[in-house]
Amino acid sequence: MTATYRQPGVVLTDRRFTVPLDHTDPSGETIELYAREVVAGDKARQPLPWLVYLQGGPGFGANRFVGKPSWLGRALKEYRVLLLDQRGTGHSTPANRQTLPLHGGPAEQADYLTHFRADSIVRDCETIRAQVTGGAPWTVLGQSFGGFCAVNYLSTAPEGLAAAVITGGLPSLHAHADDVYRAAYPRIERKVAAHYARYPQDVERARRIADHLLHHEVVLPNGYRLTVEAFQSLGILLGGSEGSHRLHFLLEEAFVRAPQGPALSDAFQEEVQGLLSYAGHPLYALVHEATYGQDSRPTAWSAERVRSEFPQFDAAKSLAGEGPVLFTGESIHPWMFDTDPALRPLRETAEHLAARTDWTPLYDSARLAANEVPVAAAVYHDDMYVDTAHSLETARTIRGLRTWVTDEFEHDGVRAGGPRVLDRLLALTRDEV
Repeated sequence: MTATYRQPGVVLTDRRFTVPLDHTDPSGETIELYAREVVAGDKARQPLPWLVYLQGGPGFGANRFVGKPSWLGRALKEYRVLLLDQRGTGHSTPANRQTLPLHGGPAEQADYLTHFRADSIVRDCETIRAQVTGGAPWTVLGQSFGGFCAVNYLSTAPEGLAAAVITGGLPSLHAHADDVYRAAYPRIERKVAAHYARYPQDVERARRIADHLLHHEVVLPNGYRLTVEAFQSLGILLGGSEGSHRLHFLLEEAFVRAPQGPALSDAFQEEVQGLLSYAGHPLYALVHEATYGQDSRPTAWSAERVRSEFPQFDAAKSLAGEGPVLFTGESIHPWMFDTDPALRPLRETAEHLAARTDWTPLYDSARLAANEVPVAAAVYHDDMYVDTAHSLETARTIRGLRTWVTDEFEHDGVRAGGPRVLDRLLALTRDEV
């Protein structure tokens, strides 16, 4: 059943589609996709072109906007927008600790999850496009992992695209996960250094919290075991436009005086559990490294293995000396499947995925070199989540792609910059800049 309703300035329509789990087996198991159509209220009856938004992640449903804030307001000036919950997220047949046992044990669950990468998401888009647009090509806006999907789209089904706009999401076409993380840890270290330069008082605060966690077992109200490594992973905030400030405010309220001595405050614990829990987006943890799997090598917990090459991230060693405790960033580690109650039942499933060697290629360099789709990409100068050098190398491969390289925004520039970012990128696809 299709439901249409209104919010301030917009008309919304819930849309649901049935697609194959495995697009190479169209007569096999199916899953449901959900997408929210958004159109400006004063344009609701007009025959507008379509823009489909692919969210970052992997593992996050599309934004739940109220009205037309940020980039959405700019898009609605000329498009109908489809906010797609990518398979396994939001209202699209969720994949989590509650639902995955329906598909069998850990090995079977891992097999199921191999169908939740960019290639399957793009084939979903192509399957539903005829129902949405009547067969006309649409414009895709890919943020972060959504940009990875957009590059796969250009590689496999460019005929479905009128244009592609990518923000912070040009992937390396060939790098193994190890290469991705060897490039990532130095970037993360730079972000941490910049944070401590801005808030030097946080050096001692972070050391105090880390020392407390080394000597005390802390279980957050939701059952999450807060270890030193988990605390360090709060550095994921540093890749966002307001992340350094958010981290600072979090650290400054860490301790309270209690009868037994200093204790981590309830307010601190409450915010930390919200930041660290994967209950709302378990696919991020399960298939994050699989987004880089393309050859016969397993990912094999790449971020964890590569971290050992950077001993400065060892908090215990930092505390034994005078150095600052370094935060980490966008990386998934096996210990997360022990500390997080939302992930514990999926530990064996994650191990099966980490050991796989049969990942298929996601990108076609030859086809990208012959690209004819107008493409523009925002590349952020020192993006913590996606390596700038990797992005620019890919940009040089995709024929006709125009880049906007900027240090005005962090990785979430399409949110922080809103209409201005989207307006500039659309202009680049039209040779107006």
